[in-house]
Amino acid sequence: MGNKLDFSSEELTAKEKKKFLIGSVIPRPIALVSTKSDSGVVNIAPFSYFTIVTYNPPIFSIAVQRTDGKPKDTSRNIFENKEAVIHIVDTDNVEEANITSTPLGPDDSELNISNFTSVQSKTVAVPGLKETKVRFETELYDSMIIYNEENTATADLILLKVKHYHIDEDIYHDGYIDPLKLKAVSRLAGNDYAEIGEIFTVERPK
Repeated sequence: MGNKLDFSSEELTAKEKKKFLIGSVIPRPIALVSTKSDSGVVNIAPFSYFTIVTYNPPIFSIAVQRTDGKPKDTSRNIFENKEAVIHIVDTDNVEEANITSTPLGPDDSELNISNFTSVQSKTVAVPGLKETKVRFETELYDSMIIYNEENTATADLILLKVKHYHIDEDIYHDGYIDPLKLKAVSRLAGNDYAEIGEIFTVERPK
């Protein structure tokens, strides 16, 4: 193992901090999030700053970066309507998920530029996406704004509580999800993604 390089946060640029984080905190699962605006426009966007917070109650976190201090459509829609649907990105839909990252105006829907098909949800007004194997209907649990050293709002940290689960029967077996059949993909740095790859087991200490 080689010598370690040391950097203080103050001597790094914002770009360097970002590259260090997204290049080392890998792989990151990807949430494809659908929301709906007050005017009824469906927004779809992928986020890799995403994870499970707890299963009791079932809560996810997503961090949505702001642009010039202003919330993105996903954050604004969740704050206004308190709902979202989270989908797991896999090898079968990653290309379409990537298309939804195209910058659009708040009155334009990513449904118009992608091949995703909307499906009605059971417990929320936000539609889900048919072409995903796993989706979760969620409601807003809590949120907070993240500020940088200049006191500029840079991100919205959003906690979403799961209300309903949709699992493709082809990946489900006796209460478990088959990771090889789900074929989830994860985010690396730049334009790179990763598949599940080799699975190995390490038993926990007793």
